[in-house]
Amino acid sequence: MKILTVVAGRLLWTVPTLLLATLIAFLLQQLIPGDQAVALAGEYASDEKLAAIRADLGLDQPVLTRYLDWVGGVLTGDLGTSYRTGQPVAEIVLDRLPVTLLLTLFALLIAIAIGVPSGIAAAQRPGSWTDRLFTTAATAGIAIPNFWLGMMLIAVFAVKLGWFPGPGGVDFADDPAGALRALILPAVALGMVGSAEICRQVRSAMIENLGADYVRTLRAKGLSKRTIVWQHALKNSSLPLATILGIQVSHLVGGAVVVEAVFGLSGIGSLVVEATNQRDYIVIQAVVLLAAVIVLVTNLVVDLAYRLLDPRIT
Repeated sequence: MKILTVVAGRLLWTVPTLLLATLIAFLLQQLIPGDQAVALAGEYASDEKLAAIRADLGLDQPVLTRYLDWVGGVLTGDLGTSYRTGQPVAEIVLDRLPVTLLLTLFALLIAIAIGVPSGIAAAQRPGSWTDRLFTTAATAGIAIPNFWLGMMLIAVFAVKLGWFPGPGGVDFADDPAGALRALILPAVALGMVGSAEICRQVRSAMIENLGADYVRTLRAKGLSKRTIVWQHALKNSSLPLATILGIQVSHLVGGAVVVEAVFGLSGIGSLVVEATNQRDYIVIQAVVLLAAVIVLVTNLVVDLAYRLLDPRIT
């Protein structure tokens, strides 16, 4: 019952948050220099043609009126129609969404698989060569841009060794196994920064827990080091881990824009780039709304995880 109350309360808070996110995105787009009608019709279009385009797209209406009309459509499931292609925006987004979700999921799994064991290994002997090695690697991982890492991965593993497909990806409908294989290199490029941050946070939390009084009591009772580390200290470090995982989801969704561009993937990231270049603002608004929903759902899951991991949290 308490969980349902928490979920209901958080869902109520998502409404004003989503409205604020979409309003900011809508207003910021109005600051972009240039005329959208000119971008669609061409620089040498007549005034009559430009006026007809503005009237057809509703661009001659006040900004607030256009925003309220769009929000009203969203509430009924209508995200609008692309200015450039005439397709429903919902269809365009749903067509690109699976690639980005799979890329983000793979990147998160890679970040966890590398970051958590590295952080635990570094924390067991603070100040040792192992600790310095993982700490230095984590610092380097945070500093290296994911687009540069992506280009290096393409040059080595796709071009030179030929182990993975190069930029462009594979259509999931035609070759599901090949499409998943083509996501490995982008996921590594996207997930390495996340693994570095997870390593740092897990190391810090584990050092604190391994130095706590209860660990000395467990050692006095004769429990093995492996049991103490993996079953007790790691469990008590789960709250910081849950926090950093929630933050990493937001970072990965944002980083997908760059990584998809490097690897030529047809996901949400490349859709944003295309829509920005074409001034297809209605598509950008839908993507911003989708990103806000993903972040809010992630925060909700993390909030519920807190209560499951530590029942003392109210």
